[in-house]
Amino acid sequence: MSSPVVRENVQGEVYVPSAKARKRALKQDLTGYAFISPFVIGFFAFTLIPIIMSLYLSFTNYNLFAPPKWIGLENYKKMFTADPRYWQSLKVTLIYVFAGVPLRLGFALLIAMMLNTASRAVGFYRSLFYLPSLIGGSVAVAIMWRNIFGDEGIVNIALSFLGIPGVRWFGDPTAAIWMLIFLSVWQFGSSMLIFLAGLKSIPKSYYEAASVDGANAWQKFIKITLPMLSPVILFNTVMQTIAAFMTFVPAFIISKGTGGPMDGTLLYSLYLYLQGFEFFNMGYANAMAWIMLIIVGILTAIIFASSKLWVHYEADGGK
Repeated sequence: MSSPVVRENVQGEVYVPSAKARKRALKQDLTGYAFISPFVIGFFAFTLIPIIMSLYLSFTNYNLFAPPKWIGLENYKKMFTADPRYWQSLKVTLIYVFAGVPLRLGFALLIAMMLNTASRAVGFYRSLFYLPSLIGGSVAVAIMWRNIFGDEGIVNIALSFLGIPGVRWFGDPTAAIWMLIFLSVWQFGSSMLIFLAGLKSIPKSYYEAASVDGANAWQKFIKITLPMLSPVILFNTVMQTIAAFMTFVPAFIISKGTGGPMDGTLLYSLYLYLQGFEFFNMGYANAMAWIMLIIVGILTAIIFASSKLWVHYEADGGK
């Protein structure tokens, strides 16, 4: 969208656009601006301005009912030196991420490989396995999950049937966090579909050649499937790591908004919510949000840096 301006041609002659040409160019520019204005307005109103306000509020004492008061780095000092619940929430979240994400991706890859067939019913099974991801973040599923893992829930009934003592999922902090991890693993559908698309892109000739060379199923998986699927694994790892840090609804519903027992399910996002909307420490909550952004950014950078060692790109000659 460039307007005609005064310029010189190759012969050095000066071209001055007429008033009609300038009007036509201006009309074209205004049309372009009109088309992009929804995005520009939305970006400023719902992204850029809130980000700037959040950063400012992180340096203030703000309780939602009075004007924010500038306190500098006090929120960050309190977070790192005077708030043991903050460190507990960070610990619980890191356990949730580093245990839940690999299990979720591993289970998703396993199911994707099982569904990578030419069966007539495979479409139905793909939809069936994807269903938990559509409803997994809902309040209803979190309530269902709480009942399943209750003292007299179906999980403990199944353990008793196998001769294994029941687990007090809501009385043991370690058991409680694993209850959330199991729910995360159950919501594997989106990762499964992405893995399935990646598996479909691997040429069958590679497996046929490996069979001719006498490779077994495990050798094909290690030497062909994983290297060819590594870009997809990288994408899923990054996306699922970010999503895991933002998990809120299951922890809020299952712990009834407390993060119990003994802060065993106090995920970072839940504690951030409690600080902002239960204790009305909105400035402190914004500071927590910025620290979480930094942590997620560092982990993402580490994942991308390590990808040079294990991600295979055909365009790069296999490197």
